Amino acid sequence: MRLLIQRVSQAKVTVEGKTIGEISHGLLIFLGVGDGDTEETCKEMAGKAARLRIFEDENGKMNLDVNQVSGSVLIVSQFTLYGDTRKGNRPNFTSAAKPDEAKRLYECFIKEIQAILSENRVAQGSFGAMMKVELINDGPVTIWVESC
Repeated sequence: MRLLIQRVSQAKVTVEGKTIGEISHGLLIFLGVGDGDTEETCKEMAGKAARLRIFEDENGKMNLDVNQVSGSVLIVSQFTLYGDTRKGNRPNFTSAAKPDEAKRLYECFIKEIQAILSENRVAQGSFGAMMKVELINDGPVTIWVESC
């Protein structure tokens, strides 16, 4: 599983011109599911994302997690995080999970992070849809997290 996490002051995702997920202060998480990922991977990665200390404390140090700053999370599925460009210029996506399995684990990840933060602080995109994502990256802070 691969997560591209951005600390944001706001973010939203739209499908066919309709906003389906929106947050203010918090994390925008682009989530890619890889071949071989499991429910245990979801649990591990949701915990890692929720506890990632990338918000500043009173001394200006990145020492607080999204829960400690009362932030929200927007999760957007993105299989292209598994694009392999080592050979040629056209990405190869063979390491990405098949769509049915990826959707199941995307939903699992959402449930796991909701269990940590609460359901009303977690917004999401639409799996498999053509989405437009708007964000204001705060910092900028962008972190790459990959499961073992």
